[in-house]
This record gives sequence, C-alpha cells and structure tokens, in this order.
Amino acid sequence: MTKAAPSAAPARIERLDREDPLACYRDAFSLDPETIYLDGNSLGALPKGTADRLARMIAKEWGEGLIRSWNTHDWIGAPQRIGAKIARLIGARPREVIATDSTSVNLFKLLGAATMVDPARRTILSEQGNFPTDPYVMEGLEALVGRKVRLRLVSAETLVSAIDQDTAAVVLTHVHYAAGRRWPMARITNAAHAKGALMIWDLSHSVGALAVDLNGAGADMAVGCGYKYLSGGPGAPAFLFVAERHQSMIRSPLSGWMGHEAPFAFEDAYRPAVGIDRFLCGTPSILGLAALEAGVDVLGEADMTRVEAKGLALAELFIAQARSRRPGLPLASPVEAEDRGLHLCYRHADAYAVMQALIERGVIGDFRAPDLLRFGFSPLYVSHRDVWRAVEILAEVLESGAFDHPRHRRRTAVT
Repeated sequence: MTKAAPSAAPARIERLDREDPLACYRDAFSLDPETIYLDGNSLGALPKGTADRLARMIAKEWGEGLIRSWNTHDWIGAPQRIGAKIARLIGARPREVIATDSTSVNLFKLLGAATMVDPARRTILSEQGNFPTDPYVMEGLEALVGRKVRLRLVSAETLVSAIDQDTAAVVLTHVHYAAGRRWPMARITNAAHAKGALMIWDLSHSVGALAVDLNGAGADMAVGCGYKYLSGGPGAPAFLFVAERHQSMIRSPLSGWMGHEAPFAFEDAYRPAVGIDRFLCGTPSILGLAALEAGVDVLGEADMTRVEAKGLALAELFIAQARSRRPGLPLASPVEAEDRGLHLCYRHADAYAVMQALIERGVIGDFRAPDLLRFGFSPLYVSHRDVWRAVEILAEVLESGAFDHPRHRRRTAVT
C-alpha cells in the first residue's frame, strides 16, 4: 500500500479534535494510525477487547467448561442479554430485542409474522432501489405463499400515497445503503398506521450511528445488522425488534427449537415461547455473539445523541472540503444533514478505479455500482483530521489522474 505522507491540518481542524468529547473512544479500536477508515458503515473496525474476549471464551469457556458453559457462562442467555444492550441504542425496551441469525433471516421472520396478522391484507410495500436483500427476501416469501402475499415496490416519492387498505406491512431501510437518505421514522410510521398497516424498519445503517427511537416513533418491528457500526465482526449476528404490544399475538414462521416455550422438554408439537424469545430459531452462534457483544459494549458507554451529532458534523466537513477542493464532484446524498445518515456518496464515471487508488493511499471507503464513491463516518474512531486528509488525498487522486491505471480497474469479488 502506498500511503500518502501525513500533512498538517489547519488549526481549526486540530482544535475540533482536541475538543471532541468522543475522541477517547479511538483507543478502544485496533486501527493503523496512518489508515483513514471511512468504511465502518460496511464493516466496523475491530474493538481491542474482542480478541481477548474470544480467546478467553475459546480457551476457558469452550476448552475447559465444555458443554457446561451453556449454563455456567450463560451461553443460553446470550441472545437476550445482547439484545437488551442493543435495545438501549434504538429506543426499545430490553425484552423487545433479541440478537440472533442474520438480517435477511430476521426480516423473513418478521414479514411472515406481519402477513399473518390480517389475512385480508396481502401487500408488502417497499421502495424501489432498497438494499437488494430486503426485496429478495420479500420475493422469496411471495413465491412461497403464492397469492396470499404480493410484493409492491414504488418510488420513494410516491410511497406514502401508495399505502392502502391492502397493505399488510411497509418495509423500509431507515438510512438508504447507497444515497444515505434518511426516512423520517415517526412520520412514515404514522402514515402506515393511519391505513392500518404495520411498519417494519431495517436499521442496518442506523444502529450505532444515529439516536434511533423506535418506541418514540411507534414502530411495530425492526431488524438490524451487527457488523457495521456495532463492530461485531464480519458476518456478525443481527438483531430483531418486536414491540411488546404485538408479541403475544404473532409468531415466527421459522419455528425452530430455540423458539419453543420449553426447548429442552423436546416435545413433538411446537409451542411458541413467551415474548421476544419466540423469534429465536436454531442454536445461537455463541462465538459470533461474543464478538458482537464486545462491539456493543464499546458503544454502550457512549451518548448516542453525541455520536449522531459528531457523525453529521464529520459529513458536513467532508462536503465543505470537497466543495472547496473539487467543486465539480457531484454529491449523490441529500444536502441537508437531517435528511441523511452517517455516510455520503459521490458520483464519478470511474468510481471503482478512484476508490482503488484511494485505498492504495490509505483512505478506505467503498464503491457501489454503478458509479458511487461511498464514505462512512464512524464517530467513535474517525477524527476531523481524518476527514480533512481524506478530501486532500481524494483531490490529489482526481487532479493527477492517478486512478487511471489497469490495476485500479480490475474488479475484485467484493466491491
């Protein structure tokens, strides 16, 4: 990797970092000081405590405790314990959230549950251009149950007007994975409820970044990812939320043994567990949950209002610097801070090659097809100086044409 030589930032930038109340969290993560990591919205940085936590679990809890650790180290309670910690970050009660499975699997569970509430309603409504796994899962449910469920995708501009008496559930990603656009959670939830529909939120680009308030907005259900801002590691378990008012009336279509009221009774017939536990399915991934808990514990000490405020300020700094250094580079994200999450996208015809040149110089963002440069601002470990330097390096790459090289155009499997 050819990293750009560190350059002195203006005094105002250095002052912002000195006065940053979240600056102390940077030391909680294992990061090369010369790397500018602007991709925590895709894979969070490694918390320093994770390796020790996993090593201890493997050597002691698994190696010595063996199967006894399900009880002595409360492996069996990990989904509920970690779910309660995540609940604090998203404005939920402890018994409304459970950490389990993947975002896709959890979304399938909630969609199946939502469409059983009122059999007369059969439409699942979402927006065109949503993160693909969400409509893919909806398509899968539609194919499975036939004409009982109908998927309908509409433009963001017409979504509210498209909610009608046939809508069983509205499913939206709170912060759009590409543009970074943020839906007004309370307003959209109220619009769904006004027509008798349930509201399901995907918080994958919100949890750990924004001060989310599911109960304040009246949300019915939600899912979210564990490996982005929560720093749970690649492929970390996800989580799901079901408001307490719904828990006794609905059940998961994936009725695995861990969702049974008495899993170790080994009964032939299924009886759903009481409360959020009924949305468990198979045996929990204990090592994955341990890594996720280490990441959540770092965030658990932070004030989410301050986290969101710093993230938005970092994005504003990036926009201002980019406008100054590269005024012709088009911003593909909303201009107003309240309308977006903590990542920005810019359009460039050679976006993939540009991003590879940036990564070569130690600025790690990512590319989203067909032409987007995406930069995320994880407030616990990204500094104002990081942002200032990143724009300086971006401007140098674009002005020099350094991206225009065959090695930067060779596509890798993961972009």
